Amino acid sequence: MPPPHRVISQSLLFVTPLKPRFVPRHSLFRYRMASTANFGLKESSLLHTQGFIDGRWVDAKDGGVIKVTNPATAEELGTVPEMGLAETKEAIDAASKAFKTWSKTTVKQRHDILKKLFALMQEHQDDLARLITLENGKPLAEAKGEHNYSASFIEWFAEEAVRTYGEVIPSPFPHLRNVVIKQPIGVVSILTPWNFPSAMITRKLGAALAAGCTAVIKPPPETPFSALALVELATRAGVPPGVINVVTTQANVNDVGREMCQNTAVKKVSFTGSTPVAKMLYGLAATTLKKVSIEAGGNAPFIVFDDADIDAAVEGAIACKFRGTGQTCVCANRIYVQSSVYADFASRLAEKVAAFKVGNGLDKDTTHGPLIHDRAIEKVQRHVEDALSKGAQLVHGGKRLPGPGSFFAPTVLSDVPPDALVNQEETFGPLAALTRFETEEEVVRMANDTPVGLAGYFFSRDVGRVWRVAEALEVGMVGTNTGLISQAVIPFGGIKESGLGREGGHGIEEYMNTKFIAFGGL
Repeated sequence: MPPPHRVISQSLLFVTPLKPRFVPRHSLFRYRMASTANFGLKESSLLHTQGFIDGRWVDAKDGGVIKVTNPATAEELGTVPEMGLAETKEAIDAASKAFKTWSKTTVKQRHDILKKLFALMQEHQDDLARLITLENGKPLAEAKGEHNYSASFIEWFAEEAVRTYGEVIPSPFPHLRNVVIKQPIGVVSILTPWNFPSAMITRKLGAALAAGCTAVIKPPPETPFSALALVELATRAGVPPGVINVVTTQANVNDVGREMCQNTAVKKVSFTGSTPVAKMLYGLAATTLKKVSIEAGGNAPFIVFDDADIDAAVEGAIACKFRGTGQTCVCANRIYVQSSVYADFASRLAEKVAAFKVGNGLDKDTTHGPLIHDRAIEKVQRHVEDALSKGAQLVHGGKRLPGPGSFFAPTVLSDVPPDALVNQEETFGPLAALTRFETEEEVVRMANDTPVGLAGYFFSRDVGRVWRVAEALEVGMVGTNTGLISQAVIPFGGIKESGLGREGGHGIEEYMNTKFIAFGGL
């Protein structure tokens, strides 16, 4: 990952903020009218340009706002409030008050509300996908895929709500009975990235609501509208005031993040973003020994063995490396290809990449959209130039594309040395860097030679090798003969410096306390 002052990963927390983009209070109405007109939604009431605290849509107390930009056009979409410490404390207080009643609702009540939210998300899927494309840039087809992924978490956790079982433990003593129950942990702080504006919200919020927790959400300043639309639908589904609160911020992110981690009313912090930021938040949360879930940066290896189905491996690499224009935490970052199939794989991959159509995500022919901002382009360019300076060969792409927006040509490099920057840190962009290897032992060693361990992938038709390599890779998740692993039902998470805890399939446990009760005198 880049050093903190250059972080361009999934969060801008605790890094040098962008120059605050304030708009005078008297200009707010004009900006909000413009933003509503520019989105083209079927139902304009899904678009909100205010934060949400204790059931009310609110502005920042000082009237400051953040401009939100379409990365495909560099045009302003609209504004959201530049909130600060005071608003964050209000949101936490509201969540703390609401927890007293929300935590007492039955699992059936929470199940029913989440099922209503899932139905509303499906009813408005076109508008929700359009919001994702406008603020994030990904093609509309991919945005619809994210929406379905996002909704699947709500559906999954609706059913998980009624499966929060306790336990009876046989007692060694005749007059004692041992019972274990699960209880919601309390107020949860949720801090999410811009690369999945909707799904990263629901993967955390769905679990929290199902468990009986209340939440304060800090969405990224680049993509706040998807989060606010989800809150609108949650309110319609019957989520009471104070259960969900949203604080939007950019310039005040240090104060807001610190309060969300250190406020004693908060009992749990869930974060997805870069490893440097994750470490800072972990340290802050440790001051009150809060429960923490972290999904931090990755540096995923993608291995092609000589017995692989090369066509399938190429398709897997395309899906794994270039989804979201390379801006996902589980993207293939280091592509290792065995020597005997190296040339064949490289040529087929380059041919596929050359056929990509890069452009505005709303254009039907677009296959790949922009990067989130120009700082992301600078990092990809730095990785390309570093690799070329160390002997790599440019096969395709390698440069910024002309015109407005933050577009970088999908790029393939061959003969990339192990010490190139792209093999040392997460690129978070459309750069496929190919490195040659000879033996299974060699590639496993190279794949594990990193401080992070989120996901890893490999293609092989040897069942013995599949087991050996899957067990040997030092990652939390492995894809064998597939480049797509994300599902609501799996325990999503990493090892080493890629994080703590799991989300998705086992995620509800992260939002509950386990309580033991001994019944004596029987």
